[in-house]
Amino acid sequence: MPTHHTPESIIIADTPAAILEWAARHIDHVGLHQSPRLFDGSGRTATLPCWSRGALQVAAGHGRGAAGRTYDWDRIDRARDQAFSILAETLTGHPVGADDPAAAKALRREAIDRWSAEPGRTAADAAHAFGTAAAPR
Repeated sequence: MPTHHTPESIIIADTPAAILEWAARHIDHVGLHQSPRLFDGSGRTATLPCWSRGALQVAAGHGRGAAGRTYDWDRIDRARDQAFSILAETLTGHPVGADDPAAAKALRREAIDRWSAEPGRTAADAAHAFGTAAAPR
């Protein structure tokens, strides 16, 4: 089933490819914000320009879960972490990781943040990179 992206959507992607695709559409829709500080209040995540890493969080349900609806957060969180890994590899051209899972997660986020913060980076660049990462390999 294709990912359905709208800022109001209560559908939460639960596979790495779907999260990456949803994030690409989200950045294309709201724009790119070149600062890691995005989440400053309820309801703001779905409508404000988004940091690349923040777009993955929004795609994986951060600030979007519907009251009374059940989500498999363990599955979603695993898929989000895999999406971070796939995106970091796509952006750097090589696997990004470490033996320690926490260190690997930090390295991936740093790679994404560095890429996102490059001067002149546009929403179109980010949406394209997310789409490329989402494509089957």
